[in-house]
Amino acid sequence: MNTTKRAGLALLALALAGTLAACGSGGDAQDDAAGGNVTIDYWLWDDNQQASYQACADAFHTANPNITVKITQTAWAQYWQNLTTQLAAGQAPDVWTDHGSYYPQFVGSGQILDIQPFADRDKVDLTQYQEGLADLWVKDGKRFGLPKDWDTVALVYNTTMLADQKVKAEEMANLTWNPADGGTLQQVIAKLTVDESGHNGLDPAFDKNKVKVYGFLPEWADGSQGQNGWGDLAVANGWTYLDKNPWGTRYKYDDPKLAQVIDWFKQLTDKGYAPKFDKQSTLGRDAVLNAGKGAMSFAGSWTINTFLGAAAEQKFALAPMPLGPVGARKTAINGLSDAIFAGTRHQEEAWKWVKFLGSADCQNIVAGNAVVFPAIKAATDKAAAAHEAKRHDVKAYLDATKTEGGTFLLPITDHGNEVSQIVQDAIQSIVLGQIGTAEGLKQANDQVNALFT
Repeated sequence: MNTTKRAGLALLALALAGTLAACGSGGDAQDDAAGGNVTIDYWLWDDNQQASYQACADAFHTANPNITVKITQTAWAQYWQNLTTQLAAGQAPDVWTDHGSYYPQFVGSGQILDIQPFADRDKVDLTQYQEGLADLWVKDGKRFGLPKDWDTVALVYNTTMLADQKVKAEEMANLTWNPADGGTLQQVIAKLTVDESGHNGLDPAFDKNKVKVYGFLPEWADGSQGQNGWGDLAVANGWTYLDKNPWGTRYKYDDPKLAQVIDWFKQLTDKGYAPKFDKQSTLGRDAVLNAGKGAMSFAGSWTINTFLGAAAEQKFALAPMPLGPVGARKTAINGLSDAIFAGTRHQEEAWKWVKFLGSADCQNIVAGNAVVFPAIKAATDKAAAAHEAKRHDVKAYLDATKTEGGTFLLPITDHGNEVSQIVQDAIQSIVLGQIGTAEGLKQANDQVNALFT
């Protein structure tokens, strides 16, 4: 699900798409005349979820025999590139899985359908969803999606490595963090870092130039939101992204509270507890953890089956985010929706499908497959039960949503892709030592806020 990775969307193509969207239409060219059979093209990026939504499509077709949903799954980066190209050609899918980082552009260019009139007409119950999620998809009284799922972030760790270093699960459940010395989180990271001679990071004989297992794997390709680590710790340090959310216009990347977090991550690499940015594996954190080359990282709930499923190559467990200086644990809560192409020839049929995706009928199917947490609260409970049946302890993700102030919303603003590129480039330049932290963040903040003037 996640996420805030670089998608490489071409801004020129997006601009062209805005001018062409009204000229084209989605749907299958072989659709029969009005009142006949209709095929709805539906795109998603997560292959782990494709089976769940195919089951939803089958159930939907049974209830609506004249409507067939054709699902196309494409990996994250290619997904957005293909969507941009199709929008520019005026031939986008009828419905696509949408992300908060991207949908403001679709709204601004008129490529996405306002579904508020449909929701009002059909009396969709917006109170059934996890708090805050329904509001993400609204601007100026117009609604551009119904919540379909949500995710939070927790610590994932290798239980064998913890046992080897005599770190108890109870310690993991009560970790603290601060930017000065890293709190007990950094102490555990140091213990889990082991060099080729078997010395851990607290041993004076530890050789940071010959690390066998890193105690922590940071995510540096994390856009402007830092959902997989630095954003969560920064909010726990008292930082806020911007003046208001959603639809704020003044970002705060120059706040020293964020700089403290980036500097803390940098010192992990300086001590050898985490791989340097220019030396880290190109395989991604999940693969490195599964290969036994890393002991711990932050991981979103969309990775549950990666680490707790039968295919996991190591034994993993989850722990809640550490207690930060603000006196609370903080994790981003993010959710997806489904967008209807403004140029579709099948608005009613597309709406029926989107309404079904946002309903208990579909979300209970998704819940039973225990892949993601559905947006409907009752369906979340079903997903939790399905995980429990598989002996997956996922409380670290669930408890955050039940704790007052335990979650925060990721920023939704105009210029999302440009903001993401500017901030990610700045942070990567900082961790490479090409520019100082405060200076790099201030330059990025100035560039970001100039987009809104």
